[in-house]
Amino acid sequence: MKALLSARGLRRSFGHIRALDGADFDINPGEVVGLIGDNGAGKSTLIKALSGNLALDEGEITFDGNRVNLDSPGAATALGIEVVYQDLALAPHLNAVDNVFLGREKPRPGLLGKLGFMDEKRMRSEAADAFLELGATVRSLSDPVGAMSGGQRQGIAIARAMNWADKVIILDEPTAALGVVQTKNVLDSIRRVKDRGIAVIFISHTMPHVLEVCDRVQVLRLGRRVAAYERGEATAETLVGAMTGALDMDGGTK
Repeated sequence: MKALLSARGLRRSFGHIRALDGADFDINPGEVVGLIGDNGAGKSTLIKALSGNLALDEGEITFDGNRVNLDSPGAATALGIEVVYQDLALAPHLNAVDNVFLGREKPRPGLLGKLGFMDEKRMRSEAADAFLELGATVRSLSDPVGAMSGGQRQGIAIARAMNWADKVIILDEPTAALGVVQTKNVLDSIRRVKDRGIAVIFISHTMPHVLEVCDRVQVLRLGRRVAAYERGEATAETLVGAMTGALDMDGGTK
């Protein structure tokens, strides 16, 4: 299968620190790929490059077989790539509907839309449909999201990404600091996204979650991809060994 999103030989330095040192990555349509690595492995730098938030020193990114220049978040969004960052990037004073459509508000038809009036009824309906499809528990569409639980806010952020992405969603530690029930909802959401044919990049330090939902796992260490596993090929111990350098590329102990 031809990769939907592919990166080859990505390099990026910050002063004397080389965050990416020839990193590779690839993901196919409708696939969940785990991206793991210890702190400082280059995960955040890689996803910033793939989402148009960071310029590269070297390397090539291709999308659907064509080389692309992701020089801004808008360039990534235009390709159907959305990111849910660990801090969620929600506006806490706005409600769930306003957060889903933040920066993408739908104007009313006709003259009222030209005068700046928003189609609040339509946005509310589409947001409710997005939450329903995701299985997200959002107790109120009118309360500010800052007053909601971590699980509800996580659901809103993922629903927003699902509502706009039609190719790739990048999830940065989506289960961090969530309870058992909330975590299950997020993992179920990832499966629903996959069933829609959208590719999901799942970044997590929680190995059981990675093994549960991912079709493949790619491991970064010191700015490079050092291992890649198909579903069923690795255990939590194997993944940790690859992350720390205790295992070589062939899975042997050093």
